[in-house]
Amino acid sequence: MSFDLGPEPAAASGRLNCSVELQEYLSVVQRGLKAITGKWKGEILCLLSEGPKRFNELRRGIPGVTQHMLAAQLRDLEKSGLIVRHDYEQAPPRVEYELSEAGKALRTVGDALHDWAKTYAPASEIDRH
Repeated sequence: MSFDLGPEPAAASGRLNCSVELQEYLSVVQRGLKAITGKWKGEILCLLSEGPKRFNELRRGIPGVTQHMLAAQLRDLEKSGLIVRHDYEQAPPRVEYELSEAGKALRTVGDALHDWAKTYAPASEIDRH
């Protein structure tokens, strides 16, 4: 005996049960969120919004971050095109990081999210993170 259960549920197919346009929209939004979310990325972007910084300046500016984690997050942000790494050929070696044009353009997104969160996100939710 077999049963016709109708169309395959969205969860089983791996696709949302919405239009292709909305699926594409969500995919792009998720790609953008992935580029900026992660432990310490917000803090790094915030510090770099003040101008170029060397690795140890960033490390001192973010209490609790390990050298390994900072390096990993910087690599990830560079790969995402949000920061630029400048390697100066001198002794001792000097490396600086700064926001790329894409990183600078995030300011308007941050401002909009800030305004939204002040209005709609309960303070208790914000304070937990």
